[in-house]
Amino acid sequence: MRLFFCLFFALLLSACGREAPTRIADFRTLGELRVATRLDAISYREEGDGATSGFEHDLLVQLGQALEVPVRFVVYPDSVRALDAVIKGEAHLAAAGLARNDRLPLAWSAPLREVDFVLAGRSDGGDIGREADLAGRTVTVRRGSLAAEALEQIRRRVPSLRVNYAQRAEDSAMLEQLAAGQADLVATDRVHYALAAQIHPELNIAYDLPVKSHVAWALPREQGGALGKAVAEFLDGAQGNGLIARSADRYFGYVRRLTDVDIETFLGRIRERLPQFRPHFHEAQARTGIDWRYLAALSYQESHWDPLATSRTGVRGIMMLTADTADRLGVADRLDPRQSILGGARYLSMIREQLPDEIEEPDRSWMATAAYNLGMGHMNGARAIARTLGKDDASWWEMKSVLPLLSRQDYAARLKAGPARGGEAVIMTENIRNYHDILMRIEAPFDPRKAVPKLRLTAGDL
Repeated sequence: MRLFFCLFFALLLSACGREAPTRIADFRTLGELRVATRLDAISYREEGDGATSGFEHDLLVQLGQALEVPVRFVVYPDSVRALDAVIKGEAHLAAAGLARNDRLPLAWSAPLREVDFVLAGRSDGGDIGREADLAGRTVTVRRGSLAAEALEQIRRRVPSLRVNYAQRAEDSAMLEQLAAGQADLVATDRVHYALAAQIHPELNIAYDLPVKSHVAWALPREQGGALGKAVAEFLDGAQGNGLIARSADRYFGYVRRLTDVDIETFLGRIRERLPQFRPHFHEAQARTGIDWRYLAALSYQESHWDPLATSRTGVRGIMMLTADTADRLGVADRLDPRQSILGGARYLSMIREQLPDEIEEPDRSWMATAAYNLGMGHMNGARAIARTLGKDDASWWEMKSVLPLLSRQDYAARLKAGPARGGEAVIMTENIRNYHDILMRIEAPFDPRKAVPKLRLTAGDL
């Protein structure tokens, strides 16, 4: 009898274990939109100050505002687990840089961006001209990705190809291992490769994988409810009003503007020249509130951190100030690196403050940077032209296409300040975005509250 009750109890527990788990409540009932995601350099990332950001993160925050509910991001170790959370009813949707895969029991949103996959290697890793050259090679890849499926297909034709599923599932972590010589080849998408190549110019694209797809959000297959319709309407509007394009530009629209030689030179200057000027950039941040790494990126674009730099037009110093600007800022010696850095930082801060309140960060800094090169008169003129063209004059993404028009006679005639090389200002600003991104990943942030007593702040300073 005791055995019978033990077996009955065991069967009862087993039956209970097979019951379907309780699915998450509707987002309106729950009062929040629960999103399954993973850490990723593009889609969802955690900043050093605890803030979160990313291409898909920002779009989902906007979606939450449209739905009038907060968004709660739940971070899973990898995309497979994030997708499983939606299938099991633990999350309303998954957004983790997911390439659409119609073989999964999920519904998919409209595409956010196109994605194609490559095998990244090192420049000393040997050529791969055709699929057969993969024989004997080892490729590291994220489990559950379309790239992994493509590799399994290739392995049927090239049996000696080895596929290694990464323990750390972030593309950036796999690419770091590749750069350190701890991996042979890495399967990733082209954008993640480009971001890694910014700080590792020794990486190259060894082979293009024969698979393309689109990044999309995964929802439960029964997508006919309010959330599915809301997501469809939101993304349709975001495509039409440029929200998706602006978010893409913010997080990866500027990559690969620098050549491998540009990157190698910059990394060398970080080691050789930046240390002597780092305290001055720290001081400039303490005075202006502008991240020292952004100021350093601006300075590198201007002078390559050469305190004696002089142009044909007479701008001089590590921040390349004109004589008139230096006089207005009280910079007595433009060739003194500390004076030049503090003066240039103050000038950029003044320009930022002159821009209208409706221009938000990071567009505010990018437009101020272009104005650092052009002058506020030309920037204001360009914004007026943008409005006549029906473009958003508070968006850097829109202004990038307007500023080059300043060199055309038909547009320059409308400007009080006359023609300008607006295209050069765009290129300069995009380069600075690249340099800043590299510095953000290499150099530590600076907290003025912990270092102000060390700064030489005197009444006679700028």
